[in-house]
Amino acid sequence: MKKNLLIILFSTVVLPLSACSASDIPNPFEKEEADIPVTDVVFDEAADTQAEASPEETGALPDTGAGADAMIAINNASDGTSSVLETAPDLNDFEGYILTDEDVSENGVYCRSVKNPGEVTIVFGGDIDFDSHYANMNSLKSRGGDISSVLSPGLLDLLKSADICMLNNEFPYSNRGTPLAGKKFTFRADPSTVHYLHDMGADIVGLANNHAYDHGPDALLDTFDTLNEAGIPFVGAGHNIEEAMKPVYFIAGGMKIGFVAATQIERMTPPDTKEATETDPGVLRTLDPTKFLQVIKEAKEHSDFVVVFVHWGTENKNDYEASQKDLALQYAQSGADLIIGAHPHVLQGFDFAEGIPVMYSMGNFWFNSKTLDNCAIEAVLSDKKLKSLRFVPCQQRNCTTTMFEKGDSDFDRIIRQMRTFSTDCVDIDDDGYVTYTSTPSDRPKQEASASSKPAPAPEQPAQPDQAAIDAALAAAAAAAQAADNAQEPPAQ
Repeated sequence: MKKNLLIILFSTVVLPLSACSASDIPNPFEKEEADIPVTDVVFDEAADTQAEASPEETGALPDTGAGADAMIAINNASDGTSSVLETAPDLNDFEGYILTDEDVSENGVYCRSVKNPGEVTIVFGGDIDFDSHYANMNSLKSRGGDISSVLSPGLLDLLKSADICMLNNEFPYSNRGTPLAGKKFTFRADPSTVHYLHDMGADIVGLANNHAYDHGPDALLDTFDTLNEAGIPFVGAGHNIEEAMKPVYFIAGGMKIGFVAATQIERMTPPDTKEATETDPGVLRTLDPTKFLQVIKEAKEHSDFVVVFVHWGTENKNDYEASQKDLALQYAQSGADLIIGAHPHVLQGFDFAEGIPVMYSMGNFWFNSKTLDNCAIEAVLSDKKLKSLRFVPCQQRNCTTTMFEKGDSDFDRIIRQMRTFSTDCVDIDDDGYVTYTSTPSDRPKQEASASSKPAPAPEQPAQPDQAAIDAALAAAAAAAQAADNAQEPPAQ
């Protein structure tokens, strides 16, 4: 069972880690240990003592065992004294404690227990929608309202057993607001439906998408309140731009993991989905990635591993675009350790950007009644880097999302299909594990469309005038937005 705890208010503490397996992915995602003074947390282990005060000075009880029994003392801000809060469950699990619930929300740092000491399993899913006007919710209600009636047992177990589970929350929770004028499809769910996130096992959601703002600012504000009251952290949106740019951190398995999110969609100017400002609520956008790159760099400075959750690409297209590939490279160069994409509603392939894994689109997760292949992504972290990355084939059909098992014909079919969607540097084995390869596999690959990869530069490039460049960019943006606007309506 997942467990929330309170974590440290004052400073980041780097704890020793137990020996773990090497990463299956090249270019290890390690961050050098920072030389951080430990002034607010004092712990003592038989194997590794790190303290700035003796037990007599802090009031801490003497250490009676190895790391799992280490005592943690917190300095009291008011009088400079300290007191023992409790015995730490396991130094591979936790770094410390924040003193109050208010500190948790203000600092965006949360704690999770883990199944396997020294490892963190993160599971990602794509687009979800709880709007009662659409078939998936009507089907759920007709089946008694239990989420297990629309997610297969294996899939639900995968989500719930993860140490951290993240989904794309593609709608606001509210009974207020009006649909945005001129927007073809708008979603909104009653705030009471938020319990389905808990039923699915979600620990964090992304709000940086093109439907979170569908009913305007009031509905978005209600969404923040609903998620906060439910205890579900969110990234990629906020009451103002400062909050929208704030990462969320989880401390688990001896690691501090940062989550950040932004949306490239919509791509017209101005977009229907408003970006937050200094005074107004909204999402964080990455059509111009300047702000988001700053967020990624900040998260990298304050964590061991950074997950980028991005809304991008063109709907109903299995080919990823040059713009996605370009953004992925910039994210990797700014400090991303794993890049997970959503929005196209269908599967897109894997890539590596300077050694960093990129999953361009997970497809719908549980969104409507259309029959679509989709997936879950399972990432296992160990020793502050990626130990394994697994593609889990699924399918949305008749308002139910089913996870396929190895040996199912659909499991093998979707794996083969994903190999064709992915770049030559990607190997997906018969179990769905994704690794980098410098030797392209002899498995069949699909020729990338012109829209999916940039054309090679000519030997003697022409020098077009600025007007021609601006016209070409405007035409490309218009074509991409036209494709977004031409999306098929959610199946009823």
